[in-house]
Amino acid sequence: MLNSYEFGAKDAPKVLIVHGLYGSGRNWGAIAKRLSDVAHVITVDQRNHGYSDWKPTHTYADMAGDLAEMIEKIGGPVHVVGHSMGGKAAMVLALENPQLVERLVVGDIAPVAYTHSQIQFITAMRGVDLTQITRRSDAEKQLAELGVEPALQSFFTQSLDHNAKRWRLNLDVLAEEMDKILSFPQIAGQFDKPTLFLTGADSDYVTPEHRPIIKKLFPTARFAKLPAAGHWLHADKPREFEAALRAFFKLD
Repeated sequence: MLNSYEFGAKDAPKVLIVHGLYGSGRNWGAIAKRLSDVAHVITVDQRNHGYSDWKPTHTYADMAGDLAEMIEKIGGPVHVVGHSMGGKAAMVLALENPQLVERLVVGDIAPVAYTHSQIQFITAMRGVDLTQITRRSDAEKQLAELGVEPALQSFFTQSLDHNAKRWRLNLDVLAEEMDKILSFPQIAGQFDKPTLFLTGADSDYVTPEHRPIIKKLFPTARFAKLPAAGHWLHADKPREFEAALRAFFKLD
């Protein structure tokens, strides 16, 4: 079972938030707390991330199965929002288990294979000399020397246990499974419930060329952009992202 964090009254509408690659459920705490005035929000650590179990595989079938198990535990159907890798996992969940998902928000990702690898960040994290770390800022300094930009330094070190001198990321398996993480499985089904593809206006992860495959799998899909936001749109524009969730999930 995935490690999870819960916010809000248990009898309120349920919202499950699924983080992206190298993230964790804790990254979504601020948005989850704000939504908890009208929703029961559950954020999860996906396998090989955070405090969830380390597993030998990291496919979208794996991740969707983990999410289905979580929803069956808390009681569904639920509203689901997933960002990046978490968005792909949420899409597979909805396509394979539509009875578990009420409405779906996909954050800045399409159901396609991507060619820009994320392996360079694993190389950077492996390059940090953890024996020299006493606080997060020590790791951030080393990541900066390895060419990682400031926003990502802070993001990555949220998954660093500096006291235990270890990453809360299964870097070996994530590296081995990177081709699967960048891909998207062939799925014959459709999810015809309300779906929103919410993207950053400054991001190129979702393009007009992706719309035919999106519409094939998600025939009711709607599209919206957050101005002045990139791929990490929930971090760039948290209030606007939150407002979009409230409106689409009809939480107010």
